[in-house]
Amino acid sequence: MPTYDYVCDACGHEFELFQSITAEPEKKCPECGRKKLRRLIGPGAALVFKGSGFYKTDYRSESYKKAAAAEKSAASPAGVKDKSSEGKGTSKEAVKSKK
Repeated sequence: MPTYDYVCDACGHEFELFQSITAEPEKKCPECGRKKLRRLIGPGAALVFKGSGFYKTDYRSESYKKAAAAEKSAASPAGVKDKSSEGKGTSKEAVKSKK
């Protein structure tokens, strides 16, 4: 059940009210008693589902994300040998041994 913010246009009283989504908005101010309440639109909140039955990659911890980034950078193309020049014998030692 969400928490709604209300403000009274008559007296300026602001408060939060925990009520069902299907409940009708309040109209009477608990402070002054006038029917000038207005429900404010809030930013909302995010839902995080935890436990079995959810994808394990949906909500990873920061430490996991850092470890995955480090692992990915270690396997980057900079660390991989260029296989196109392997076995061609273009080094000085290879040229001397062929003579």
